[in-house]
Amino acid sequence: MGFVRAPAVAGMFYPAAPDELAADVGRLLGQASCPPGPPPKAVIAPHAGYVYSGPVAASVYASLRPVRHQLSRVVLMGPSHRVAFRGIATSSAEWFETPLGRIPVDHRVEACLAAIPGVGVLDAAHAQEHSLEVHLPFLQIALERFSLVPLVVGEASAETVSAVLDALWGGDETLIVISSDLSHYLDYGAARRIDDRTRLAIESCDGQAIGSDQACGRLPILGLLDLAKRRGLAVTTVDLRNSGDTAGPRDRVVGYGAWAFVAANNGNWAGHAGTLLALARQAITWRIAGRGSAPRPETLPAPLQAPAAAFVTLSLHGRLRGCIGSLSAWRPLAEEVADNAVKAALNDPRFAPVSEAELDGLEISVSVLTPAEPIAWRDEADLLGKLQPRRDGLIIDDGQHRAVFLPAVWEQLPDPHDFLAHLKQKAGLTQAPLPAGCQAFSFRAVELKQDNP
Repeated sequence: MGFVRAPAVAGMFYPAAPDELAADVGRLLGQASCPPGPPPKAVIAPHAGYVYSGPVAASVYASLRPVRHQLSRVVLMGPSHRVAFRGIATSSAEWFETPLGRIPVDHRVEACLAAIPGVGVLDAAHAQEHSLEVHLPFLQIALERFSLVPLVVGEASAETVSAVLDALWGGDETLIVISSDLSHYLDYGAARRIDDRTRLAIESCDGQAIGSDQACGRLPILGLLDLAKRRGLAVTTVDLRNSGDTAGPRDRVVGYGAWAFVAANNGNWAGHAGTLLALARQAITWRIAGRGSAPRPETLPAPLQAPAAAFVTLSLHGRLRGCIGSLSAWRPLAEEVADNAVKAALNDPRFAPVSEAELDGLEISVSVLTPAEPIAWRDEADLLGKLQPRRDGLIIDDGQHRAVFLPAVWEQLPDPHDFLAHLKQKAGLTQAPLPAGCQAFSFRAVELKQDNP
């Protein structure tokens, strides 16, 4: 029998007794609701003691229930806390053991990793490392049989991490798990603010916005975000708390978050135009007039349960009547459209609420957004040169002022300079050049209108 990596933190981070451990993990998973939509291809989950981060980790592991028989390999990657080294460490162990039993290590992947510089065996990095170990009991209870690809990240570039994950991506049989806690030892309020910034960065796949003090697993996260952008994954925040919410005092807390990454369906939304537009109208009519039946977005086809960001725009006699939406994919598209339709009708601060008398003449359009991508720019001319008129939407954010134009706005403002000038005006900025620290993001949208086939 080959080398067995024995548990290092059993009895400290989680119970050492098998029955107690199985009961604890089962209870945590049982208390977590299964998020709607398709199961994730990749997840980010925390790695603290179960009393602190267990409920947050369970919230994302519960989403694996529908595919527990399908998943047969887990790529588990976390940061090194014990050993300083350069690169990414694999293990020569044949098995990783927990009180619940042994998990076989998949060594068949070594050939595809051999060509990536900086990846190699370093058992010392695994021996006492908890960032991988604490996930194993969750996986043992949540899944059926599976093999493990354990990876500890030392000093490595996001590009190297991304290349490793890409090489191990596999198909529906493979799950990617990134292990990370968030902010460390801040007071409760400061931690909430920092962790919320991290949430926004992860939801928009903006790795540059995540500082070294925001997540101990920053490097693995950056690699996943890079790959998520290239593979077109949508990101959903499943849970975001800290130790002050779960079991500890609030003067020095540690942040915990859980995220699910699923394959986006950006190219096929037009095929569901009729369903989404009817859902938006049903939601508005039910809320304002009480006519028809209450919308049930959770009953719509599976593609509409995938997370996506969307705006709902209302027009009356050719004039804008309301527009509300989200910039990040944090909930199922069907729920997103139904909720934003009602908000566009009743909560757009620029307009009075839509009345029952206006319902029959209301025109509805839905814009389903691709993930926003940061734009590196030197000056406004450089920024405008990187936009494709009539195709790209634009977000500007200087930390105090933020505004967005959908791609459809190009129809009213076809000149790029006018487009940017009006966006700055919408954000409350002066017509002076954008400040150097202002962030810019581009995105595209699938436009669904009433005349869609």
